[in-house]
Amino acid sequence: MNQPLVNADTHGVVIDTNVVLDLLVFNEPRVQPLRAALAQERLRWLACARMGDELAEVLRRGLAAQRGADAAQVLSDWQGRVALKPAPAPGWRLRCSDADDQVFIDLALEQRARWLLSRDRAVLKLARRAQALGLAILTPEAWAAQT
Repeated sequence: MNQPLVNADTHGVVIDTNVVLDLLVFNEPRVQPLRAALAQERLRWLACARMGDELAEVLRRGLAAQRGADAAQVLSDWQGRVALKPAPAPGWRLRCSDADDQVFIDLALEQRARWLLSRDRAVLKLARRAQALGLAILTPEAWAAQT
């Protein structure tokens, strides 16, 4: 898979599905700072195939079509933007109450990402404990306010 070229000062970021939809389907203005940072290669978007599978499942439910987006194109765009990593090993100390979100936390910790961007309450609840492990879990708006 693609390994986007990045600057030496690029930081790793894991982006959960809701924020991915904001970026690639909804074209949400509130994620514009994130969109710009990715385009300028100030961030390295880390993902694994399971995250792509989840995105595909959400798109299959008709969400893309409702917004006039082509699901196949959205998936292709996602694949072209991410640095695809192997699925993370289980066993990290942070456990999410939503099992579907665990992969985002595990990958962020395993790959030593600087940020995990999410809108999911179950993920955001872990922010304080994640900080002690070197991972900042934030909404895209909170991330933009810090950078």
